[in-house]
Amino acid sequence: MLFTISLQAQSPQGKEITLSGTVQDKEGAIPLEYATITLINKSNPEAVNGGITTIDGSFSIKTPAGVYDIKIEYISFQPVILKEQKLFKDTSLGTINLEIDAATLEEVTVIAEKTTVEYKLDKQIYNIGKDLTVRGASVSDVLDNVPSVTVDVEGNVALRGNSDVRILINGKPSGLIGLSGTDALRQLPAESIERVEVITSPSARYDAEGSAGILNIILRRSKLQGLNGAITANIGNFDTRGISGNVNYRTGDFNIFATGGYNIRGSEGNTFTSRIETDGSLIEDREFTRERGGLTANFGVEYYIDDNTSITASAVVRDSDNENESLNIITQTSGNDVFLSQRFAPETEQDLTSQFSLNFDKKWENDGNLSIEFQYENSEETEFVDIRNSSLNTGTPTELETNETIEDQKRFFAQVDFVQPLGDNARFEAGYRGNIRDLDTDFIVFDNTVDEDNINGELLLNTDLTNSLIFKENIHALYTQYGSKINKFNFLLGLRMEYTDIEIDQQTVSDFNSRDFTNFFPTVNLNYELNEKETVSFGYNRRIRRPRGFFLNPFPSRTSATTFFQGNPNLNPSLSNGVDLGYLNKISKSLTLNGSIFFRRTEDTFQFVFLETGDTTIVNGEEEAVLTRTPVNLSRNDRIGAEATLTYSPTKKWRINANVNVFNSETSGEFESIDFGASNFTWTARLNNKYTLPWRIDWQTRVNYRGPSVNAQSENEGIFSADFAFSKDLFNDRASLALNIRDIFNSRVRRSTVNFPFPGESEFQFRERSINLSFTYRFNQQKKRERSNRDFGGGEEDFEG
Repeated sequence: MLFTISLQAQSPQGKEITLSGTVQDKEGAIPLEYATITLINKSNPEAVNGGITTIDGSFSIKTPAGVYDIKIEYISFQPVILKEQKLFKDTSLGTINLEIDAATLEEVTVIAEKTTVEYKLDKQIYNIGKDLTVRGASVSDVLDNVPSVTVDVEGNVALRGNSDVRILINGKPSGLIGLSGTDALRQLPAESIERVEVITSPSARYDAEGSAGILNIILRRSKLQGLNGAITANIGNFDTRGISGNVNYRTGDFNIFATGGYNIRGSEGNTFTSRIETDGSLIEDREFTRERGGLTANFGVEYYIDDNTSITASAVVRDSDNENESLNIITQTSGNDVFLSQRFAPETEQDLTSQFSLNFDKKWENDGNLSIEFQYENSEETEFVDIRNSSLNTGTPTELETNETIEDQKRFFAQVDFVQPLGDNARFEAGYRGNIRDLDTDFIVFDNTVDEDNINGELLLNTDLTNSLIFKENIHALYTQYGSKINKFNFLLGLRMEYTDIEIDQQTVSDFNSRDFTNFFPTVNLNYELNEKETVSFGYNRRIRRPRGFFLNPFPSRTSATTFFQGNPNLNPSLSNGVDLGYLNKISKSLTLNGSIFFRRTEDTFQFVFLETGDTTIVNGEEEAVLTRTPVNLSRNDRIGAEATLTYSPTKKWRINANVNVFNSETSGEFESIDFGASNFTWTARLNNKYTLPWRIDWQTRVNYRGPSVNAQSENEGIFSADFAFSKDLFNDRASLALNIRDIFNSRVRRSTVNFPFPGESEFQFRERSINLSFTYRFNQQKKRERSNRDFGGGEEDFEG
């Protein structure tokens, strides 16, 4: 305001005038929204004024009277410059026609299209804006489309074949992931995600958790002036439907943003298991239906104190209500006798998560930065299962059982990051992160077989299975790192210290134990530019995998009458050291090759094993052995592999992305005198092909193959799957209609041969073929124009000197 008053005082006329006009595309006479008009005062060049056009291409700018150079600009168009315009009264420039800039159009198209994969010093960035196969889908589907990442049929996420992956939202733990990570990822709408960062060699700034690396999911957030956003509605088979979107309002020093949606996702699946014992065989078929519904919302306000300082307050709410229904048919063979029984288990689950965040961000010259953030989260999950076991060919009374699991988690998160440039080509970083988590779990079991004297078959509390667990985990971390650029050589060296304090309180059996440990995690990231097109990189990092509360809870959780899961309270964290040698070649504007060779050694590695409990259960009047599945520490795992990603665009209408990952995993170790050592060589391949058909219809095909794999107890067959998608833009690119078919051949089935403790076979298909139709409408938001001028990742900034 003072600056404007100064200009007015210097104006010889001492008055303010209005400059107006309209900007449009010369070729199509289409109004250009958000075109920039800049006014430079000839008598005072430092005095710059201006504005942007509205939705109809018009502008109206108030400015002190005087002589100005006027510049009109728009992305991918040639600017128009009007020299020495005498503005001493209200003036209209009429219609200003801008021409396409052919020299820069191709480069701008690359930015606008947001190529599928971008390569940075320590990470790969996958942008989902143009990915048709995830329209109307979930975040779990998005991750399954990311190079280097796989999501198995049970929803478990793996990076380069390693399932120990740390998943962050906007660079930090989030309530959007929830207590059951895989289920939460299947409920989050894909439209709320802007990009996914794949960080295989994390620097010291990141959590040391996750031996495979980090997946950082960045939520959508616009910086455009005014009101803008998009909304998507979708419908599919298995009674799938939903609506989601994002909205942003930027005015003056405030930016208000929100993303979210309400979705109901249905699916049908099936499993098959068989095992052969000395006195007969047991076959179990299970069919299940799932319906996951819920509301997810993320909203906040960002206030710009000045050009370099901002405060952001945001909140997350996730409220879901899930219904699952499974039917197990068990066939037992003993000699010539065949017995049939069934297990019917309807299940309901309610999840409620709320999270509040406050962030202060201060920037200064040469990318100096101070960021302070606080976050509080409360998550509640209640699961109720009503189980009925009955015989189909005997007079055995029906066995009734109800299980209720109540989980309540509270988490407090605090982080401080400081970045100080040291000259033009170096910088120093330091910071603190605290993560305090309390998780209370109550598991309550009622059944009618708890007492032989229970003649009336009443449901009574089963004290052998009912339990209560309080799990507390406090992690405090300090880090520092230094980076510099010397000619064509970049380096980033860091050290992170993490102190972990864990308490496990088994209230049911009055068993309390605690442990604490301090670990140091050095990191090295090196980068050398061979030439303008080729770059080689080297990364070293030390990582940790801590056991979760579920892994430590020794009370059994049943999945069937003959099998249950049991935690291991003696489970120790596993530590790993890994190296990564990378190569990037931008062969041409249309062809990029990125490859790496990696090795990681993990001590005290986790592995889930099946063990005989020595107990038996009666099914159809026959005794059957009861098995338990539990995590154990084995001595060592060595993983070595290679990966290559190729991005190729033969024409502007055609884009191909291919990724191949080959690795060998060697595990050694014994548990209870049983050798669980195994060698597993396998590979994965993914091909994405996108082509624009006539009438501007986009066609995308995605093909996945996961090679055969083995472990100490089973062998898994390879899995092939394919997805198709079609999309058509409507209403001047303001809307899109997309159809996608996931697992078009219905082949995404895991088939295994089990060798121990009993020989047998198994199959599992989480979701059968699904079809989804979605419609997206964008308001005040051009599909190919949006650019972000701030990094909202909350994670590692790109460092290139």
